[in-house]
Amino acid sequence: MNPAIPQRRHSIPVQVGPVTVGGEAPVAVQSMTNTDTADIEATAVQVAELARAGSELVRITVNSEAAAAAVPAIRERLDRQGLATPLIGDFHFNGHKLLSRYPECAEALAKYRINPGNVGHGSKKDEQFATIIELACKYDKPVRIGVNWGSLDQALVVRMMDENARLPQPREVEEVTREALIVSALDSARQAEALGLGHDRIILSVKMSGVQDLIAVYRDLAGRCDYPLHLGLTEAGMGVKGIVSSTAALAVLLQEGIGDTIRISLTPEPGASRTREVQVAQSILQSMGLRSFLPQVVSCPGCGRTTSTYFQELSQDIQSYLREQMPVWREQYPGVEAMTVAVMGCVVNGPGESRQANIGISLPGTGERPVAPVYVDGEKTVTLKGETLAQDFQALIEAYVERNYGVKHEA
Repeated sequence: MNPAIPQRRHSIPVQVGPVTVGGEAPVAVQSMTNTDTADIEATAVQVAELARAGSELVRITVNSEAAAAAVPAIRERLDRQGLATPLIGDFHFNGHKLLSRYPECAEALAKYRINPGNVGHGSKKDEQFATIIELACKYDKPVRIGVNWGSLDQALVVRMMDENARLPQPREVEEVTREALIVSALDSARQAEALGLGHDRIILSVKMSGVQDLIAVYRDLAGRCDYPLHLGLTEAGMGVKGIVSSTAALAVLLQEGIGDTIRISLTPEPGASRTREVQVAQSILQSMGLRSFLPQVVSCPGCGRTTSTYFQELSQDIQSYLREQMPVWREQYPGVEAMTVAVMGCVVNGPGESRQANIGISLPGTGERPVAPVYVDGEKTVTLKGETLAQDFQALIEAYVERNYGVKHEA
């Protein structure tokens, strides 16, 4: 085992359909649809797209009777495509009613997600929470108790803030808020167990939108329970900001062994594919050496030696090619996801990086000889040149995959 790879915190395994979360299972990638769940066709299409991109669990909003009624049909359409990806029902405010009125929905979902902050208010809170837990027990479904700082139980917050104000040395408001999230999650878990839900049927999350807040609250929670933890920076934002913030928070926690399943809550650009959040989650796990999903392309950033855009275009083309091939390669060539491909732009680091990769090419920089040596497992094998260089290198990759991973598959 690589000593640089973080050792996971001990957590109990929870079975979510065919996927194990926690225990010795690898950190699972999760995503969520943004379609109207009542639209069966659109939701099934998006779930399928997310699943094929690598999302191992997909959450769908169940917020109305029409949405609840649609869930079994969505599940059926996915099954017909051979997609066993578990569907997680996201319930707020009226989950107790929907699960009670639509037993087919309760059965079709692999897990329920509830938020203690809005499962009910006042005298109805405990009753409505109990209804959902009792139904989870009836249908043998795990539950994620997901506390979110944007919808934290206000009665709990007020009580804890009042208690804090009476202390000789009151804590900072942010610290009390983080503690309120943890108390809400753990108290709800204990209440669920008292109602009959198994200890091994509970997953917790305590989401915040600040990087340092998220790190602090999960560190604390991880030391106080052995439930599997779902990680995610809530309301992460759009584009670079969302990706960087999510990566900064989750990388720290994962390096400390905290986290059993993750979701990257990116705001998608209008009309953009929802699969971006899956790719980011996979990239975080793979860059940290926790899992492998896709052959990695190593490429240089470019400098004055690389005034041509050719190596950039080739890097992009190879990355796209590898991602497109993976649905087939994953079945035919087990282990190919750990392969590395180098596409370098000049003689300075090109040969060295190419030797370190499984297969690499060192393209000529500005003023260098118009030839590109190719290295396979550290050895120079051929020199490419001319207008067909890109196609020739892709053919060499295909041959390498078949030669090195096809043998394992046949064995």
